[in-house]
Amino acid sequence: MINVAIIGSGSISRMHIEGYLAFPERCDIVALCDIEYENCVKTKEKFALKDEVRLFSSHTDMLEKMRGGIEVVSICTPPYTHAALTIDCLDAGINVVCEKPMAASLEECDAMLEAEKKSGKMLCCVAQNRFRDTILSLKKVVRSGRIGKTLHAQVDSFWWRGLHYYDLWWRGAWETEGGGCTLNHAVHHIDMLIWMLGMPEKVTAVISNVAHTNAEVEDISVATLQYGESEVCAKGALAQITSSVIHHGEEQQLIFQTEKARVSAPWKVTANLAAPNAFPMREHDEALERELTEFVESQEPLKYTNHTGEIDDVLTALEKRRKGADTQPLTTSEDGRNTLELITAIYKAGATGVCVKLPIAKDDPFYTVKGIMASVPHFYEKTAVARGFPGEITTSGNRA
Repeated sequence: MINVAIIGSGSISRMHIEGYLAFPERCDIVALCDIEYENCVKTKEKFALKDEVRLFSSHTDMLEKMRGGIEVVSICTPPYTHAALTIDCLDAGINVVCEKPMAASLEECDAMLEAEKKSGKMLCCVAQNRFRDTILSLKKVVRSGRIGKTLHAQVDSFWWRGLHYYDLWWRGAWETEGGGCTLNHAVHHIDMLIWMLGMPEKVTAVISNVAHTNAEVEDISVATLQYGESEVCAKGALAQITSSVIHHGEEQQLIFQTEKARVSAPWKVTANLAAPNAFPMREHDEALERELTEFVESQEPLKYTNHTGEIDDVLTALEKRRKGADTQPLTTSEDGRNTLELITAIYKAGATGVCVKLPIAKDDPFYTVKGIMASVPHFYEKTAVARGFPGEITTSGNRA
């Protein structure tokens, strides 16, 4: 049995708790921690956790009093706390599942990677969309060689949030949230793009706040990426990422235009044929369209999806490690760092107006939290400070 602790009792912790509870024969939640102790009490009651589950308002107190009694911790707190909490847990010999985004800066990411290496424990960064059938199938198609190399990718991370979304005490401020929709919403789609195509070479971007006058951070950004030649990308291939919390309907998608076809999530395929004059024929390459659709439909459905799928993957990796295997989770700490590096490049490009080349060096101002704070625009000043909101997390529209 794998003993689990949860740090942070906010809305995202529900996904982790439900995920662990799906495997009662493999893991056991033994502790909850939140700086507001009453939140732990409410969470324990809400999920009818065992009486033996211990509650703490200090993670250091929890690590001390439960020394040797916790094998993995899920960190479900605001982004600016991720690095310190992760490092403390790793130093205590505990594996970590850290919510997105991994940290507030690349400097913090590297400190987390060093703590992981030193401890010999595992650090998994949450990217639950990798555990969805549509996304996994699309990746297999893009990387299969069946459609040639990618020429252009379109990533629409369209979300919608009302004005008061940023009233929550830690949201809407660069210091505590680390950024706006690019970091905290499009992080999902940016991870998916990197998972499928790898890292780009150059980034340009524009960032803005057009609808949320109670937030320092952006509520929309548009970035263009350029790739070098690789197994999956043509030389000079471009990708565009729109990150938003101003799009009614929340219609999200990833579209790949390749040498032979257009494929996307939600699933759609089009394969044009060229007429003698090079214009598109009315007839499509129906054989290829049919082949790709049949390939997608033939994929074995995932047994567990989203957060539950990721937790299943983490538990499996830990179980294999117990038997001596050097097993990594599907989403590693390096994956989390790559995603943050691309997001950091978007912020740098948007804040400075320059074309950013990757990788970002350690002497770059945007490598550190201090440098980022000194360089990013404050679109508006944050004034409202709400401790919490009633109601459930909801989404609408199509999901990529």
